[in-house]
Amino acid sequence: MNNPLPGVPLIELPMFPTVASTLGLDDNEARIAHDLFARGFAVFDFPDDQLDARIERIKQRLTPQFAVDFADPASNKTVGERRIQDAWQQDEDVRAIAANGQVLALLGKLYGRPAFPFQTLNFPVGTQQDAHSDSVHFSSLPERFMCGVWLAMEDISADAGPLFYYPGSHRWPVVTNAMIGRRGYDSVLSSAQDPFAPAWNALCQAYGAEKEIFLARKGQALIWCANLLHGGSVQTDPRLTRWSQVTHYYFEDCVYYTPAFSDEVIGQLQLRSIRAISDGKPRPNLYLGEEVRPVQQTATDARRSRSPLRRLLKRMISTRA
Repeated sequence: MNNPLPGVPLIELPMFPTVASTLGLDDNEARIAHDLFARGFAVFDFPDDQLDARIERIKQRLTPQFAVDFADPASNKTVGERRIQDAWQQDEDVRAIAANGQVLALLGKLYGRPAFPFQTLNFPVGTQQDAHSDSVHFSSLPERFMCGVWLAMEDISADAGPLFYYPGSHRWPVVTNAMIGRRGYDSVLSSAQDPFAPAWNALCQAYGAEKEIFLARKGQALIWCANLLHGGSVQTDPRLTRWSQVTHYYFEDCVYYTPAFSDEVIGQLQLRSIRAISDGKPRPNLYLGEEVRPVQQTATDARRSRSPLRRLLKRMISTRA
């Protein structure tokens, strides 16, 4: 395919419907691609014939890490910590789900660059998290080369705080600190997404968006695009569990950073040091194949850099030959 916009994920290309037939997708992959392009998310059956056994082992290993009596049907399952981050570092089954070869191959086809997992989150209950876009937590340059895959580890009922999302919101503007009039670099936040909530609410009203609920069955997974607005519904029955695993993926040859604590306009980026779960190897921050690193700039250097473009480039990156 002759792609005039190689810095845009394939499934986010405006002309994607006209080029989809050139990607060699089978019927199921084509359905997933269409759903991601049109709605910003896609549901599929997770491709692992050992999945049920993995899920039971993960539950057994992770249960002691939560201060909850899961054996008591009447106990409140929502108390205390609601997630374990990066359990893949100690749990081979969590790692195997995150690094599933068929999922990696699918994401590579859909985005046009090799994918790699960089973070896992395991939940015994729902997050009850307000609507948000992951683009303030994890982003890339070029933008949108990030996605998440949420896996249901049991059947999810409406009372267990199911996942929700706003179809089509992935097409909305990516909200940045510059857009909301905020300085992000070196700032401190108790919640990285709180400053952006008014903007997301305003966009929902402007677009007349209506949220949808995902009542997943065990073994179903959902891919969502980087800018899809999503969250966790209120859990109306605290006795229920909602076991799930989220894996976040980046794509090769990008700069990886945290937008909530960055000011892109002046080149101040909180860069991430990324290691792929799939092979354990680091993924350097790259722009068109060349590594970029933050520049340590002195106050004298800043005063001497009168050109806005020069100041932007010096603060943003240093290119290693």
